[in-house]
Amino acid sequence: MTANPGFDQQQLAAANASAGFNRMAGFEIVRAANGEAELRMSWRDDFTQFAGYLHAGVIAALLDTACGFAAATIAGSVTASHFSMNCLKPAVGRRFIAKGTTLRAGRKQVFARAELFAESEQGEISLVATGETVLVPLTV
Repeated sequence: MTANPGFDQQQLAAANASAGFNRMAGFEIVRAANGEAELRMSWRDDFTQFAGYLHAGVIAALLDTACGFAAATIAGSVTASHFSMNCLKPAVGRRFIAKGTTLRAGRKQVFARAELFAESEQGEISLVATGETVLVPLTV
């Protein structure tokens, strides 16, 4: 297997722009380097579940993408082999911030975690969900 060079923020921005779901959801890469990534997404009424909170599927997508982009800064192309999340409280806010961190990057597996924060209209930030992902580096 050839060692995968990590992606820089510009390469991840291109990958983000090429992903139809990420474009449709409005995922924005704030920063990505050195095993970390931060994404933002503005509130959209289209993404609510029946009670008016952000749908768990969108929460999962934000957490998974933050983990994947954090891992990609070290390992290059990766794909998830396992993902789990914990919803800590209803996700409502004007904007959501997902922060991913690479915990360990090995040759065959990369472990990452992410936290999702909601930003209120008053600018207050609260943790609404966490996620963990096991990723597999792809050969180039």
